[in-house]
Amino acid sequence: MARVTVEDCVLKIPNRFQLVMFSAQRARNISAGASLTVDKDNDKNHVIALREIADETLDLNELEEGLITGLQRFVENEDSENEELDLLPAQQNQEEGEESQPPMEQLSSMYVDAEIPAEVEEEADTKD
Repeated sequence: MARVTVEDCVLKIPNRFQLVMFSAQRARNISAGASLTVDKDNDKNHVIALREIADETLDLNELEEGLITGLQRFVENEDSENEELDLLPAQQNQEEGEESQPPMEQLSSMYVDAEIPAEVEEEADTKD
């Protein structure tokens, strides 16, 4: 194949926008060190990517998956939910020796000994 034109690739991927996204992703993969499925022939990475798409030497589903994962900003990790659930029994086991109190009561019991000076109470009353 001497020169690749978009018309050759549009036969394989009818949507031109999708073609651009796929070829750009493949060019990035080639730049990152992915193996080539066609001869280099002194072409640049984006031309090689278009030639690979035109020759159908790529699995487009794998390329699409790589594109999607590359564009995702947040990947939900299912393991983190399991770790959080595993921590709950551990916290309960630590508190077995103590009285089990709801978290708000635990916090309020921390401030029982705190004393408010009389001057601060008087200033609060005069502001109202």
